[in-house]
Amino acid sequence: MLGVVATALGGPEVLQVTELPEPKAGPGQVVIRIRAVCVHPADIASTTGEIPRGPVPTPFSPGWDIAGEVASVGSDTTEFGVGDRVAGMIPWYLTRGNPGGYAEFVAADTDWLVRLPEELDFVSAATVPLNAQTAHQGLALVSLAMLPGGSSILVTGASGGVGGFAAQLAVQGGYRVVAQAADGDEQWVRDLGVHEVISRSAELSTAGPVGAVFDAVPVGEAAAAIVEDRGIVVATRPTPPLVPDRGVRQELQLIRHDRDLLAGLMEQVAAGQLRTRVAVTMPLTEAADAHRRVLAGGLHGKVVLTVG
Repeated sequence: MLGVVATALGGPEVLQVTELPEPKAGPGQVVIRIRAVCVHPADIASTTGEIPRGPVPTPFSPGWDIAGEVASVGSDTTEFGVGDRVAGMIPWYLTRGNPGGYAEFVAADTDWLVRLPEELDFVSAATVPLNAQTAHQGLALVSLAMLPGGSSILVTGASGGVGGFAAQLAVQGGYRVVAQAADGDEQWVRDLGVHEVISRSAELSTAGPVGAVFDAVPVGEAAAAIVEDRGIVVATRPTPPLVPDRGVRQELQLIRHDRDLLAGLMEQVAAGQLRTRVAVTMPLTEAADAHRRVLAGGLHGKVVLTVG
């Protein structure tokens, strides 16, 4: 089968299309015929060595979020059958690219997968797992901080995958949502149902004060500066510690795969209750160019690699 591997740490040039052995389903596994795999900033961070911490033997395959059809099942697997449409998240922080999603076939633990609703296509489904789960779990930290529904929350990066889901889920949670949009993308963010939109080029201070910030970019101190005393800032990547003079709580949200949560989020996307978007699809064999597109920025939506 064809796959894409990083032969060393570096930029897009380290990604090579190669022949790989077709995987076999082990106990508790299925083999998925991949139809779509999302290209995330986390994929780029893996090829540069930014994540995960610690050595990753090369070659390895990037790719977290996958969607496709079950091609074969392990001897003890009864939950899925051949031909079932599935989507899920490879916990790349554990597999470290063995496996990764950039391949025609992937052997996946059944716990990584959910059934794909009939209303949802493979490409759209591949944009959901990492982004939507991160958004939901980050907002749960806001809730745990006892910030009640109806309080105000700023979501940075609401034009992006995690930020877009966070903005919508915060609206569902009853918060007054101020969303930061990329310049020129304000209307799409406004259509997510948020209460106020500010442009990326505008001063964040115009959005405050707010009770919480979901910092999906993250922008760090500039976002934290508009949080009320004893508020909370949730960031999706490590940021410098805040000056602890106003009692502002700082939390880091890293993905924890939750199968039941993912199933519910997929249902919401399928029902049109949550929106996602795709900027461009590209063949798996053009993975290096897909990374270049992501690095260049300016995309309105995700880049998704397709197979077959």
